[in-house]
Amino acid sequence: MHSKNGMKNDGKSAQSSSSGEAQGGLARLDKWLWSARIFKTRSLAADACKNGRVAVNDTLVKPSRMVKQGDVISVRKPPVTFSFKLLKPIEQRVGAKLLPEIYENVTPQDQYDLLEMNRISGFVDRARGTGRPTKKDRRQMDAFVGPSLEGFYDLDFENWDDDDEE
Repeated sequence: MHSKNGMKNDGKSAQSSSSGEAQGGLARLDKWLWSARIFKTRSLAADACKNGRVAVNDTLVKPSRMVKQGDVISVRKPPVTFSFKLLKPIEQRVGAKLLPEIYENVTPQDQYDLLEMNRISGFVDRARGTGRPTKKDRRQMDAFVGPSLEGFYDLDFENWDDDDEE
């Protein structure tokens, strides 16, 4: 087969590029994060790298860092730090069904517990820009925070020092 420039093409390069696997077993970190569906866009992946939220083998890296098979990539998406072991360096986005071939999720269980705790108590920490809480929101916050302070106001603080001297 001949390509446009007249060079002979044996079909191997077309096959490797169609699977999305990067040449030489290396891939740019920002492209890999996007193609492995960890970030929605490549620019979001690059911004996360620039802002120090992505580490490769416990080292903060730039978006242009080349990653290889076996690297452990840590992505901090507050409040959780996700960890992935790279199984296949790719630079083209793949379907969600193929993700088990691309990386192995090695995030510790305590990170998922932290995520669940944050999800349960999520309404106390309001998202920025949502405005003033409604009356219903305030009542829910009071009901959530209130029981921990129950009995606190019954203490006699004026005579607090007198009790210690007895």
